[in-house]
Amino acid sequence: MPDPIFAERRLAAIYDPLDPDRSDLDAYLAMADEFGARSVLDVGCGTGTFACLLAERGLAVIGMDPAAASLEVARAKPGADRVRWIHGYVTDLPALQVDLVTMTANVAQVFLTDEDWTAVLRAAYAALRPGGRLVFETRDPAARAWLEWNHDRSHQRTVVPGVGAVESWVDLLGVHGDLVSFRGSYVFAADGARLTSESTLRFRHRDEVSTGLTATGFAVRDVRQAPDRPGREMVFVAQRPD
Repeated sequence: MPDPIFAERRLAAIYDPLDPDRSDLDAYLAMADEFGARSVLDVGCGTGTFACLLAERGLAVIGMDPAAASLEVARAKPGADRVRWIHGYVTDLPALQVDLVTMTANVAQVFLTDEDWTAVLRAAYAALRPGGRLVFETRDPAARAWLEWNHDRSHQRTVVPGVGAVESWVDLLGVHGDLVSFRGSYVFAADGARLTSESTLRFRHRDEVSTGLTATGFAVRDVRQAPDRPGREMVFVAQRPD
């Protein structure tokens, strides 16, 4: 089930204004060019920023997400009519034969169990044409990003057009092995409403991710540093063999 930050309409509507710098997507756009992709499936597309950027470049794009509220935001964006939007889970997809499957913004970390993660990798494999690639990022657990997930480091006040001022911050709830839980809080000045969204992410080590990919049939072609967060995130490039 999607977290409230994606599934609650009032929160989904402010997701982009609270995080307007999406320069992290530049590396993915460059890889789509590098691999000569003409068709892309964006898994966990959220509010559709990346899918719309790809469509602007003339690619055939499918954006898929289980959060209806996020897709509602996505469908309202300029150029959204050039994207095929699917409400659902990637494990429900038929074989699509696309050139590239992507999971940006650490979507890969929301799959907490080995069973769920394996199912997602199998679905991505089935959606790719032979020779197609899967590209995704995941935070490096060695960087311990969760140490910055507290009120002092994350608090911000953002004026959102049509909404007003919104205060937001993140609090760490707990670290249990490779599972990290946190809560985002959002206070709307217009009416004083305070909404929260609790999430849990799994921090997999590089070898664990690589092993899961090869066990699913992928060949791991590269593990890159995220250009905007070197030393903090790993970008995996895996290929379905011809």
